[in-house]
Amino acid sequence: MASSSLSFSPCPSFLSPTSLSSPSPSKSLPFFTTPRSIAVCCSSSSSPFTEWNSLERHQRDQWACVSSSSSLVCDKANEIALQLPELKRLLDVLRAGRENGGGGGRGPGSVALVGTGPGDPELLTVKAVRAIERADLVLYDRLVSNAVLDLVGPAARLLYVGKTAGYHSRTQEEIHELLLSFAKAGANVVRLKGGDPLVFGRGGEEMDFLQRQGIHVNVIPGITAASGISAELGIPLTHRGVSNSVRFLTGHSRNGGTDPLYVAEHAADPDSTLVIYMGLSTLPGLVSKLMNHGLPHETPAVAVERGTTPQQRIVFAELKHLVNEVKLAELVSPTLIIIGEVVALSPLWPLSSEKRLGMCNGAAMH
Repeated sequence: MASSSLSFSPCPSFLSPTSLSSPSPSKSLPFFTTPRSIAVCCSSSSSPFTEWNSLERHQRDQWACVSSSSSLVCDKANEIALQLPELKRLLDVLRAGRENGGGGGRGPGSVALVGTGPGDPELLTVKAVRAIERADLVLYDRLVSNAVLDLVGPAARLLYVGKTAGYHSRTQEEIHELLLSFAKAGANVVRLKGGDPLVFGRGGEEMDFLQRQGIHVNVIPGITAASGISAELGIPLTHRGVSNSVRFLTGHSRNGGTDPLYVAEHAADPDSTLVIYMGLSTLPGLVSKLMNHGLPHETPAVAVERGTTPQQRIVFAELKHLVNEVKLAELVSPTLIIIGEVVALSPLWPLSSEKRLGMCNGAAMH
């Protein structure tokens, strides 16, 4: 028997939408139904984020590669070499401005670690917007959406320091040195990170390094993907009588191992909600371990690609079918995975049986 699932993906133009409505008024995305699934159209198949080889990224960083004759710089070593002269020139300008600023100069600059949320620019905090608008230099990651980067002031310089599988534009140590050098030169540096800078964002490492060097660091929190995406789908991460705790996991190990999810033995709790960041590559191992350690095979689950953006795609499935459904949908990074009974509380959950609804509603009354 075919598995039951709910898969959201770009829909062919010849399919007409039904009367179902989107969970997000801001997107107004039409739905259509098939015997197997329900899908939602995306307005574009292009990435809302800054891919390392994208034209948008090249245009933003072009100031640092003025000596390059190529339209796109793809080799990391060559790219860094091309950028060094312009980075040094900008540092000299900043240092001169600091020394000539009167009263002995304006002193060292500062660094703001700014969380930009899961992608929707309307989820930015007011404090984050103000920091972005005041920046002299913006170092930004891959998962900072293009719409957020459009808020950077015209006088600011932008530099991509993102990482993706197979390509790290900068090592973490190189990012540390960039932040330190420009802050020492008096710049107002903004380090933009997707989600929240202190949730799987290595913001703690950057903060610790800079503070040890005497640089003031201001952390501006962002809406982490777990909160933003679950709210988008109408999934409460905790719910009285259904889930009494929530646990955030990362699908990546520190040393790049293929199966870092050794915590599955303790995470297989039917009364808890699991949220897995960066977990596509290790999802088969995680699901197998969770079921082997006692998590019911029928546990509701959802995988969300590019959540809260117009390119959002969603796959709902029971845990036993999740890996196969994600593979069939060909989801790509970034994809967030939520596992737990609370997933069935979403108005989009396709397997809303009377038994499950009665269980959830009855539990919530106690």
